[in-house]
Amino acid sequence: MLWNRRSGTVTNPSYAVQKRQNSAGRFMQKSRIAGRKAAASSEISQKCSFFVGFGRQGIARLPDITRRITMPLEMNRTVFITCAVTGSGDTTGKSDKVPVTPQQIADSALDAARAGAAVVHCHVRDPETGAPSRDPALFREVTERIRDADIDVVLNLTAGMGGDLVLGGVETPLPPDPVGTDMAGATDRLAHIADCLPEICTLDCGTMNFGHGDYIMTNSTSMLVEMANQMKALGVKPEIEAFDTGHLWFAKHLVEQGHIDMPALVQLCMGIPWGAPDDLNTLMAMVNNIPEGWVFSAFSIGRNAMAYPAAAVLAGGNVRVGLEDNLYLSRGVFATNAQLVERAVTVVENMGASIIGPDAVRSQLGLTRRAPVAH
Repeated sequence: MLWNRRSGTVTNPSYAVQKRQNSAGRFMQKSRIAGRKAAASSEISQKCSFFVGFGRQGIARLPDITRRITMPLEMNRTVFITCAVTGSGDTTGKSDKVPVTPQQIADSALDAARAGAAVVHCHVRDPETGAPSRDPALFREVTERIRDADIDVVLNLTAGMGGDLVLGGVETPLPPDPVGTDMAGATDRLAHIADCLPEICTLDCGTMNFGHGDYIMTNSTSMLVEMANQMKALGVKPEIEAFDTGHLWFAKHLVEQGHIDMPALVQLCMGIPWGAPDDLNTLMAMVNNIPEGWVFSAFSIGRNAMAYPAAAVLAGGNVRVGLEDNLYLSRGVFATNAQLVERAVTVVENMGASIIGPDAVRSQLGLTRRAPVAH
């Protein structure tokens, strides 16, 4: 033991030596860890450089992760509402509020516009059976009735049909089942769009298992590129329908390659089996993949449909409601499209946001108002 006159303490030399050795050991250990991290970082950089270089050959390319290019997360204060009027699902036998004939579809769309919808998204149905149809004459009648009305609304027609594939079963998938299969070329799928020239039409940006059974929503990349090019040539704004994050990835490609003009418009289709589920974590994952400068809406189906107006607005987006997505105003009470829009207006305004009309939507999206269809 040693006496330290200055500090007045007794020290153990062996302990002091051991302490210095331990300190040096910890320093060396940290140095080795830092060295391994640096080596790992260098290795990752080399691998990234390899793959990025590989991408210059047109095979693969890593995204630039050094820049934030996603949508800023702020509540939307100026919201537009889209009403999805009838859809193509098997809903006509479940509620007598679902419009079927062209006149019923147009009247319901106009009622929704009076209730506060700036955009109406329309499918058509066989007037006799209620089955979904892509007959241009039916779309033409709906378009004429809406455009000739005394209320203004942005018209959004579906272009999703014609990519319906129903396999023949798990043991004999081919040939496809003719019942439900409807596969058409790009020009045929857009025949009613070329005839009616709506301001917006949908573009389902991917292929997915849709619901149960053997049905596949089929949209190849070459098909989508051609459809986007034709929409651009017609002067019709595509509404990108994104059912999962991969669909957003491909939509970015379409925009980057010039097939879709900015500002891009995207609809986040949540809770539809088997795309993206409608929990808030997944919604935010989708929103975080939307580039800055895009305009988006979001919706869910069924029991979460009326919760989504609030979620979409909080995430910075716009709102979609309608009988295509949800038949009920409350448990056991069937809704009309106008009632669903009124409910959405109440939700949005109670959040402190304002509802914008069709002219404001046209200004935001760069749309030109279409004149009434010539008879």
